[in-house]
Amino acid sequence: MYLTRNNLIKTIFFAGIIGITLFLSACNEPKNNNQNQNKMETKVPNISDFPTGEENSAYAQYFIGKSWLAPLTTNKELNVPISNVTFEPGSRNNWHSHTGGQILIAVGGIGYYQERGKAARRLVPGDIVEIAPNVEHWHGAAPDSWFSHLAIACNPQINKNTWLEPVNNEEYNEAVQ
Repeated sequence: MYLTRNNLIKTIFFAGIIGITLFLSACNEPKNNNQNQNKMETKVPNISDFPTGEENSAYAQYFIGKSWLAPLTTNKELNVPISNVTFEPGSRNNWHSHTGGQILIAVGGIGYYQERGKAARRLVPGDIVEIAPNVEHWHGAAPDSWFSHLAIACNPQINKNTWLEPVNNEEYNEAVQ
C-alpha cells in the first residue's frame, strides 16, 4: 500500500494517541497486591477542632465498628477527665452505664444517643447530653456520617463503667430511622 505524506502523518498521529492511551490506562490500573490491601487503614476525616487520637483498641470489644480516642485533659487533680471520641459511620458502643454519670458534647458529624426504653436522640455539633448515674444507654455515629463527641466522666473518684450487650443491628436501625 502506498502512503501519501498526509496519510503517513495521520497514521503516526493516531498510533501515538493509541500508545499514550494504553500507557495511561496501564498506569491507572489497580494493583492486585494483597499485602497492600491488608495494610490499608481507614482515613479518619477531621470533623472537629479536637484531635482524633489513636484507634480505640482498649475498648474495641465494647464497640461495633471502629472508634478513636483522644484524652484531652491530663491533670488528675482537677478530677475532670475529658476525651474526644470519634466514631466511623455506623459505629456505636454497647449498652452501658456509669456509676458517676457522664456528659457528652457533640463536636462533629451526626450521631445518636439512646437511653434504654426511650427513643433515640439525634446529635449534631453543639448538642449536650447529661447522663445521670447508672442510666443504661449507648451512643455512636449515624449510618452515613462520622461523629465526634467530648466524653466527660462525672464524679471520677467513684465512676465505673458497666458494659452490657451490644446494640444489635435491629435496635440500631430502629433508633436511627
